[in-house]
This record gives sequence, structure tokens and C-alpha cells, in this order.
Amino acid sequence: MPKLIRLYITHVAIGFGIAALFVGMLLWFDIANLWHLISTSDKGWLALLVLWVANGIVFAGVQFGIAVMRIKDDDDDEPRGGHRQRIMQPAPQLIPVRVDAGRPRNFTRKR
Repeated sequence: MPKLIRLYITHVAIGFGIAALFVGMLLWFDIANLWHLISTSDKGWLALLVLWVANGIVFAGVQFGIAVMRIKDDDDDEPRGGHRQRIMQPAPQLIPVRVDAGRPRNFTRKR
């Protein structure tokens, strides 16, 4: 099995395990009266399954994202940053413009 697939499967399983612990703590501490709602309903197992799967998707995605961000690439041994050459930038200069005061400008309308 390729290393990336194995990495994905293991971290998704870890994420769903964390989600199971999270849902278990929600039920144990009876947050928002959740234990009562699930235990007294005839479809409580379905609500529990949906809650676990939805949290499992979130926690698995976060767990896999953290795992991918922690992967180090050891091929970056060469120096980086370019040659540090200076770029010649011309200095701004003033350009004289002659303005005729007696002549009407193009943007004014005559009536």
C-alpha cells in the first residue's frame, strides 16, 4: 500500500476515534440534555450515528491536515533566496508642461 494512502487511513481512523471520544463526552456530561434525547427516542441510535459521523468527518479532516503539514521535505538542502542582485530603478523626474490660460479646456462645455 502506498505511504500516502496508509497515512490517510491511519489519520482518518484517529480522527474518528477522537470523534467517538468527543460524542461520548457530550453524552456523559449531558450537554444540551443530549443523553435524555437520545436515550428516550426510538430513533436515538440514528441521531447518535449521524452525530458521530459528522464529527468524525470534521476531526478526521483536521487530523489529516495536521499530519500533512507536519511532513518534512529533506530535499531542501541547497541555499534559497536568489542571487540578491540589485535592481536599477530610475529616479522620478519632473516634466515641465505649458498651460495656456486663455484657451478653454477640452472638458468644459460651451453653452
